[in-house]
Amino acid sequence: MARLNWQEIAPDGAKALFGIHQYITQKTNLPEELVHLVFLRVSQINGCAHCIDMHSRDLRKIMSIDKIALVPVWDEVHHLFSDQERAALAWAEEVTLVSETHASDEAYAAASAQFTPKDLVDLTITIAAMNAFNRLGAPFRLPVAATL
Repeated sequence: MARLNWQEIAPDGAKALFGIHQYITQKTNLPEELVHLVFLRVSQINGCAHCIDMHSRDLRKIMSIDKIALVPVWDEVHHLFSDQERAALAWAEEVTLVSETHASDEAYAAASAQFTPKDLVDLTITIAAMNAFNRLGAPFRLPVAATL
């Protein structure tokens, strides 16, 4: 079934969301690799094929395919992810699943230990923005670039 192109139907809304994306990628101190890791993990949790495809492709430019493949089980392969990456991924899971986790004190403490207050807020904005994009990408079935 064909679905609506949300960006065409609501260009002002798309512009607003892409403004947040621009803020994240151009005006924060968060490392590019970390941002894309968080984008990928949030998209995996939310099951957004378009975003998983896109952010996997972005990460392949700056990270080994072995590490990318293990993002869903990052907590089982500590040696592949830095302390900051692990804290960011844990926080991404907590915030994405906030109705279940209630953003636990343990995850907040771990994230706070790895990020400055400003960077932690920016990380949380990053997570919130990707959740918003996923909630448009998945329901409207945005296409993927992947082919057989």
